[in-house]
Amino acid sequence: MPALWEEALVCLLTALHPSKASPDMDAPSPPEGTPPPPPPGQSAASGSPTDFLKAVIGKRVVVRLLSGVDYRGILSCLDGYMNIALEQTEEHVAGKVTNRYGEAFIRGNNGL
Repeated sequence: MPALWEEALVCLLTALHPSKASPDMDAPSPPEGTPPPPPPGQSAASGSPTDFLKAVIGKRVVVRLLSGVDYRGILSCLDGYMNIALEQTEEHVAGKVTNRYGEAFIRGNNGL
């Protein structure tokens, strides 16, 4: 069962790879809706959700809301209700940046 939780968290908190953010990257992007690979050194079937969450704190993540809006920023903390605090946050609607926030708090029940 922990592997299912970890897969759900991978979908919820998509760790961004800095190398893919580079405009000169020639590799094609994965199809929309495809979860990213697990962080280096981890497989999707090993470890606990707690271990995964500890590993992504301080890293760039994408949080997709039920409304389809994405928030991208640095994960600063989260709690047992999946309330999420982000720093250097950008709001993306339909793939375009619509707002920038220094800090953002996302209530857990809004996350996809």
